[in-house]
Amino acid sequence: MAKTILILLISFLQIGLFSIGGGYATIPLIQEQVVNGHQWLTLQEFTDIITISQMTPGPLAINIATFVGVRIAKTPGAIVATLGCVLSGFILSIVLYRFFQKHKRINSISNILRGLHASSVGLIASSASTILLVAFWGSTSPTVHFSALNVTAVIVFMLSLFALRKFKMNPMLIMIITGILGLFFYR
Repeated sequence: MAKTILILLISFLQIGLFSIGGGYATIPLIQEQVVNGHQWLTLQEFTDIITISQMTPGPLAINIATFVGVRIAKTPGAIVATLGCVLSGFILSIVLYRFFQKHKRINSISNILRGLHASSVGLIASSASTILLVAFWGSTSPTVHFSALNVTAVIVFMLSLFALRKFKMNPMLIMIITGILGLFFYR
């Protein structure tokens, strides 16, 4: 148990250190550690944790770290994973803030930030595509078959997207409605 907690701490320290771009950009980093690397969770369990983390108050990456920690090593795991996710990012933020304030007029520093912005968008897009593939096909395989498409999930997704973009509905209301719909559609 102590070894698992130490590995959990080191994993989330690494995630926090490289979580440039915020919550959604950290999803591929966390997935690489807990699903692909250590195989603590299945992809479906990880996707469920992401869904729960989006519904709970607080930053997404911290919520995911907490839920993953609980799943792997109960309360000590939650504390260690959350601390690891926050601590390295906190220290790095302070160091980078001071550095960029001191050198903000240097063009190469501005170019570095532009590159990091582009990288963040790529990480977020990767997370979104993984979640969509799991939700619509139940797999992240790049070779998906139309026969395996979850049409109900696609319809709920499209209606949710439409309600958000066209009518500017409250996201919490949409989550409540789709959760209730899930009770009926996924028995």
